[in-house]
Amino acid sequence: MKSIIYILLICGFAISCNTTKSTTANKNEKLENTKLSDTVTISNDELEYEIIIIEPGFNSWLVSMAKPEGYYSQQYLESRNLVYVNEWNNRVLQPQRYNPNLYEMQIDYQPGIDYGYDVNYKLYNYFIYFQLTYKQRLGSFIPRI
Repeated sequence: MKSIIYILLICGFAISCNTTKSTTANKNEKLENTKLSDTVTISNDELEYEIIIIEPGFNSWLVSMAKPEGYYSQQYLESRNLVYVNEWNNRVLQPQRYNPNLYEMQIDYQPGIDYGYDVNYKLYNYFIYFQLTYKQRLGSFIPRI
């Protein structure tokens, strides 16, 4: 009877160790997939524009933390994006005052162009992600999720 209990304990231990290994492998696969998908590209052939956001963690933050699409109106997103873009571009032009590693390139965002909801939504959420991650403030309002 004791030998059966020992055999069952050994088998149970072996099975539990094997399960842990496959779970770790699945987590590593998910992490790699998230790293590969950290580049967000938004493009529209009609308007001939393209936005490429290469920021580690942004895509997973967008999926898990940002308000869902449709939460904000396009007009709200456009007005906030205009404020954020203006401040961003001002900081790009002042590398002696602001970290040039954070503000590398200007953003060409013009208020008269309808970029569509998707572009405004992702651009707005990138600005929120950027402000929260790097503890920056691009406008007079506090960035929050």
